[in-house]
Amino acid sequence: MSSFRAAFTPVRSSLVRSSVRSFHSTPAAFIAKGDSLPSVPLQESSPADKISVADLVSKVKKAVIVGVPAAFSPSCSASHIPSYLKAAEEAKKKGIEEVVVVSVNDVFVMKAWKENLTSASDKIRFLADPQGKFTGEIDMLFDASGLLGNQRSKRYAIVVEDGKVASIHLEEDPTQVTVSGAAKVYATL
Repeated sequence: MSSFRAAFTPVRSSLVRSSVRSFHSTPAAFIAKGDSLPSVPLQESSPADKISVADLVSKVKKAVIVGVPAAFSPSCSASHIPSYLKAAEEAKKKGIEEVVVVSVNDVFVMKAWKENLTSASDKIRFLADPQGKFTGEIDMLFDASGLLGNQRSKRYAIVVEDGKVASIHLEEDPTQVTVSGAAKVYATL
């Protein structure tokens, strides 16, 4: 296992799970098909520019939420997000009205990353989840402190239809893009 992969440790180890369960009547669960997204304010463009993914996707018929471990990281910048940029026409054909990238990063990093990856015509939104509140609510946090300094988002894509989760494409290894890239996600629609 490479040192990069070894630095990624799931947040919910069995030790953590057992201690969490002793304080709660039910264990935490991943977001599931049919669930609504939590209404947690994220940031777009500036700390004052707050937006809820739940509110955003409730205004469209179909959307894709793309979670990434880190802005500017190799897999995120070289393949994962570019796959969605290249598949913009395919997204339209599939009825996708919003593609939203979410990362546990600050809003200034997300804004710079968007400017680095996209052009003015690209319609992908980049939202910062600086404290990981949204990501934690959908149980997609993992401990990346060994490499990235804190908890980060797992790599995933969630298809939302009519405000409800239609499908979840979660990577087993956050350094890889095998099931959450645009081609794989759009092929399931």
